Amino acid sequence: MTPAPLAARLTVPSGPLFFPVTAYGPDGAVDLDTYRRHVRRGVEAGAAAVFACCGTGEFHALTPEEFESCVRAAVEAAGGRVPVVAGAGYGTALAVRYARLAEGAGADGLLAMPPYLVKAGQEGLLRHYREVAAATSLPVIVYQRDNAVFTPGTVVGLARTDGIIGLKDGLGDLDLMQRIVSAVRAETAEDFLYFNGLPTAELTQAAYRGIGVTLYSSAVFCFAPEIALACHTAFRTGDSATADRLIDGFYRPFVELRAKGAGYAVSLVKAGVRMRGLDVGEVRPPLHEPAGDHVKQLALLIERGHALLEEDL
Repeated sequence: MTPAPLAARLTVPSGPLFFPVTAYGPDGAVDLDTYRRHVRRGVEAGAAAVFACCGTGEFHALTPEEFESCVRAAVEAAGGRVPVVAGAGYGTALAVRYARLAEGAGADGLLAMPPYLVKAGQEGLLRHYREVAAATSLPVIVYQRDNAVFTPGTVVGLARTDGIIGLKDGLGDLDLMQRIVSAVRAETAEDFLYFNGLPTAELTQAAYRGIGVTLYSSAVFCFAPEIALACHTAFRTGDSATADRLIDGFYRPFVELRAKGAGYAVSLVKAGVRMRGLDVGEVRPPLHEPAGDHVKQLALLIERGHALLEEDL
């Protein structure tokens, strides 16, 4: 694990937060060598942190043994240069198991994803994440989405829990997020991190920045790190002209393309990684590969994005 506290390393990131895809070989098994190359390339391209085996990394499709191997490989590839955060999910007992596997593999923190299937009340959700946080010494970021949606009061409780350092929002309800940020600020003395965790978060990041949420995940960084880094720099430096040009010319069309297929938030990203010369294999079921025409449209979009970067020169 890297020596500096995770929260401190994420507070003012130097680059995008990188959510690598998980590489599979021709036989469908995890390809750790290719996965290491993918992670290493991301770190060398300017990622501020690696979030291994999370949504983009098909956490849902990995066995515990594959998960542990991938987290360990990500830690090896990062080499202490940036922190590695691992996913953890399912029911409480399994989430605790994955958390402990991640700790043993050398991760610096956990992204705690929603519990499996059930729609629980706030008291049960709070108990679930507290048990996950208590299971290891790793700091925990809680992921709000799907069946894990929190009231401001519950997030205050999360913020007061030892080991929980932040909330990643994949819901997109800015009214709720503003009330959450306000409640935690008013009712606790904790420094709490917030992340925009929507798919292709760059598209909505200007709105999130308006309520003080400056951290965001970047799936685009997997296959177009130059574009993602330029957008991140534009947000960080207040270069609205560049940010608007990239949003209008690349990110909005990409989101519209992504919306053409279920699961494209993963499979289209993976197609983009293959397009850039790294064979990370196809997605595992129940996800499916994007249509050929959509892959061609993605190739044109990537070309367009790079052309937009040239306008700065």
